[in-house]
Amino acid sequence: MIRSRVIPAALALSLAAPLAQAHPHVFVQTGLTLVADADGRLVGVEVSWTYDDFYSLLLLEDMGLDPDGDGALTPDELARLDGFDLQWIEGYLGDLYLTAGDAPVDLGRPEGRGTDVIAGQIVTRHFRSFAPQSGPVIVKAYDPTFYTAYDLEGGVTVPDSCKLTIQPADLDRAYTMVEEALYKNPAMPDDEFPEVGEAFADVVEVSCSA
Repeated sequence: MIRSRVIPAALALSLAAPLAQAHPHVFVQTGLTLVADADGRLVGVEVSWTYDDFYSLLLLEDMGLDPDGDGALTPDELARLDGFDLQWIEGYLGDLYLTAGDAPVDLGRPEGRGTDVIAGQIVTRHFRSFAPQSGPVIVKAYDPTFYTAYDLEGGVTVPDSCKLTIQPADLDRAYTMVEEALYKNPAMPDDEFPEVGEAFADVVEVSCSA
């Protein structure tokens, strides 16, 4: 889903086309940095989002930024862009899901950590805190509706006292789910696209020696 109310006009128009059903529409490279407290318990995660070239271009044009098209923003332009993706609509969970045992871990509101434009791509960072966790934590980055596709190309960093394992998503299975859903209802409205996003998510497990 769109995490804020900032939707480039050109992208909004494209969603009215028949091919709009071909999710996803936005591609985001995700980076995760898990943070521990003095006792070695996980207490937060810094998230970086690197938006794809096309979405970045549309958003910059829509906001009237980078008029010379050199892919570099002035300090004033960066200040205007900063926080654009932290204007979360009600009910949006940040496309980041943590569980400890069988219970979801509640994440705090995002704290902005900066915005940049690198080689024409918008890169943003924010931090989210949560109650201290001493047991294994599972982390998944995904949009349930698969409007936005997230990967972990930005890397996952954990404290030295923690062990990290990453189980890649079974993409063949995930795409089969999408194909079967569209086959059953080829005229499905875009806003009724099945929630298959979790099937595309890599599974990150972090265990720390608290």
